[in-house]
Amino acid sequence: MIDSNDNPIKAEKRKKLHAMKEKGINPYPYTFDKNVHIEQLIKDYADLAAGEKKTETKFRIAGRLMTLRQMGKASFFNIQDVTGSLQCYIKVEEQTEMDRATFDLIDLGDIVGLEGYIFKSQKGELSLYVQKFQVLTKTLEPLPEKFHGIQDVEIKYRHRHLDLISDVDSRKVFVTRGKIIKAVKKFLDDRGFMEVETPVLQPLYGGAAAHPFTTHHRALDMKLYMKISPELYLKRLIVGGFEKVYEIGKNFRNEGIDRTHNPEFTMLEFYEAYTDYNYQMTQFEDLVSSVCKEITGSTKVMYQDQEIDFKTPWRRLPVMDGIKEYAKIDPDNVDALNDYLKKNSPKPIKLENLSTGEKQMKVFEIAAEPHLIQPTIVMDHPVDISPLTKIHRNNPKLVERFEPFAACMELGNSYSELNDPEEQRARLKDQEAKRGVDEEAHPMDEDFLHAIETGMPPTGGVGLGIERLVMLLTDRPSIRDIIFFPTMKINK
Repeated sequence: MIDSNDNPIKAEKRKKLHAMKEKGINPYPYTFDKNVHIEQLIKDYADLAAGEKKTETKFRIAGRLMTLRQMGKASFFNIQDVTGSLQCYIKVEEQTEMDRATFDLIDLGDIVGLEGYIFKSQKGELSLYVQKFQVLTKTLEPLPEKFHGIQDVEIKYRHRHLDLISDVDSRKVFVTRGKIIKAVKKFLDDRGFMEVETPVLQPLYGGAAAHPFTTHHRALDMKLYMKISPELYLKRLIVGGFEKVYEIGKNFRNEGIDRTHNPEFTMLEFYEAYTDYNYQMTQFEDLVSSVCKEITGSTKVMYQDQEIDFKTPWRRLPVMDGIKEYAKIDPDNVDALNDYLKKNSPKPIKLENLSTGEKQMKVFEIAAEPHLIQPTIVMDHPVDISPLTKIHRNNPKLVERFEPFAACMELGNSYSELNDPEEQRARLKDQEAKRGVDEEAHPMDEDFLHAIETGMPPTGGVGLGIERLVMLLTDRPSIRDIIFFPTMKINK
């Protein structure tokens, strides 16, 4: 039966599906015994001469039918698997009656299994001479019209499977993403870190300034929050005696969506006992530069027509120096901060709700961040915006914190972690008091304070946004380009 909602192309594909079944052809077999990927064939037979055949070895490949050119009793078509694309040649008269019937009912987009030998055409194109042909999946949905990639980003992000089928470069980006995460893990594993997991559902949220997602646990009849950061749990593990721990996992922040933000994202956080932010600056640089070399073969990458060089050491830029250099004002002059923000803030701002430190950081964001193209360690932040960080040993108005930047993007965050339980309690009380005007302020977490009161050794902690690193190493302008399934509004 043809679905009345089908368009003509889809109706024709459904008609062919039913014709296959009527002829006793199974359009959805359970398995196929493939013995090679296309990439391996291309590598092994690259030196084959034009017109040369290798009939002694039979190969079984499987993939999606991407092109079809019928030439009388013979046809050329291209098959695409996860590793690449290969031209195939078939003489229909040489096939069994069942295989001929199958081939007659095949469409672009169908997944097929082939058996044959390798040869090079007279034009020099490596090809498979098909001796056996089998349909593995008969498709009903037509492929995108353009095989060089979907141009409509709404379709690209909402129907990622179509993007991956039609755009080789998009597939390569996600392969590279996997390699980047593997390289990050290897770097930390080789340095003695232990990979751990922390809860996604938490009775209290913390570790970042962000709006949480909430849910309800029916059996316990309690409100829970989705993780905005693993920080407070990883610190509990440091208290418990593990000296080097890391987690690469999903964080969830109920915030806006833009070029560098998605509500669900992947974060690396690692904590190392007996270190501080100075040590972690060097380790962070080493991590990123080594991953860059592992993935690209160099410390240099091109990102949106700008060459970025991750060679160490990176520039060090204290926040207050950045304000002086780029805003041309005294960061301790509150009137100057107010005047700068009134004139330069891209959107209305309620200055009366901001502390001096918050004003300083907003000025830095407006004035300095657009200039941070090459890798830069932005360091020594105001104390009132960093409730989990140790006071700077040389300046009580600052904390020992750094944020690495490249291509004008913040890549992460790091502290000399606060481990004085009395000061930590006082800082969280101050945050709790702000919650009337700042919903992103930290809530009081007595269980976390219990852990700190049990005793946490001096510790350096680091967070790294995996998506932003992937963006830089794959030259992708939007975070949506390197997340398989970015958050999208439901079509109604």
